[in-house]
Amino acid sequence: MFATSIRRRAILRALAIAGLAALSACVSVPGGTGGATGPRIDPSAPVQVALLVPSGSGDAYDDFLARNFENAARLAVADLQGVQIDLRVYSTASNPAQAANAAVTAVAEGAKIIIGPLYSEESNAAAVAIAGTGVNVLAFSNTPTIAGGNLFILGPTFRNTADRLIRYGRRIGIDRYMIAHANDAGGTIGRDAIAAAVTANGGTVAGALGYPLSQQGILAAAPGIVAAANAGGAQAVFTTAGANADLPILVTALPEAGLNSAAIRIFGMTRWDAAPQALELPGLQGGIFAMPDRQISQMFESRYAAAYGAPPHLLAGLAYDGIAAIGALVARRDPAALTRSSLTQGQGFMGTTGIFRLLPDGRNERGLAVAEVRGNTIVILDPAPRTFSGAGF
Repeated sequence: MFATSIRRRAILRALAIAGLAALSACVSVPGGTGGATGPRIDPSAPVQVALLVPSGSGDAYDDFLARNFENAARLAVADLQGVQIDLRVYSTASNPAQAANAAVTAVAEGAKIIIGPLYSEESNAAAVAIAGTGVNVLAFSNTPTIAGGNLFILGPTFRNTADRLIRYGRRIGIDRYMIAHANDAGGTIGRDAIAAAVTANGGTVAGALGYPLSQQGILAAAPGIVAAANAGGAQAVFTTAGANADLPILVTALPEAGLNSAAIRIFGMTRWDAAPQALELPGLQGGIFAMPDRQISQMFESRYAAAYGAPPHLLAGLAYDGIAAIGALVARRDPAALTRSSLTQGQGFMGTTGIFRLLPDGRNERGLAVAEVRGNTIVILDPAPRTFSGAGF
């Protein structure tokens, strides 16, 4: 979940490697799940879309992210066929008040839908500010507590990843999980998402233990995690640890504390593939994690690099995804293309990391592959689904 604290830049740097960040809970956007919510459009004319980016905060990293979002959005606009998008970019300065003002201004100037902002508090503020207009917001946040009403989140969520891995685990006979998590906001939310996914998919939580986010804290907690896993008959330890933070220490400490990796697998919530050095960790061999569709991801990365001379930030694809979804809906020539019922149509969309769809509660669901670390490399165990009607869901 994309944080809004002064630690924001550091967290997002880690997110580029781990795919996750700490969660900041915000007030939910008012509104129900009515199907018709959203403005009417003229499909034969250019559809005005507002892109809210975090530039103007004085933080160079925010400006870098803003450029990536705008670049990806413009790349998506150029890829659309038979659809005209009038893309207008607004700066939020990573500030909730300015994000709210930008959203109000964008709607007053004719925006039919908003893509962005990034951080959870500004996303919430922007959506609340225009809730009465019926205009929907596709925010880059992955904070589920702000989703709902006119606010949809595009960022990948803990629950989506946990569901994918637990479903795969059940298919190979793993249904008892020990949860190991950091005692911070992200770790706690991750723990709850794993527990909910285990229960929802017919598994059993064999135990859950947290640890301080420090080397000494992890080393001290490891024997207790192993003992609890053994006592609970766990077949896997499911961890929220990030590859650029606590994961290397944890997967080294657990075997040293007596974890039998042949009998108890390591499952991971974060993107291990984004940290190549993690793949060489002995304790991670045989570990299982989820990742996007590599073929589709690489296509986007190559196209972006060819267009802009540098690879995209991990989050840049979210802007492309927003435009791609809007374009696919507008192409149907339906005046109600950007209403809630259209946005949440079940077949979903093709994005930069594979298929995704928006859910009526404002969250999203993404198609993910299941991968294993084997011989210091990645082996795909179960490919990412290409439709929402097949395996993987």
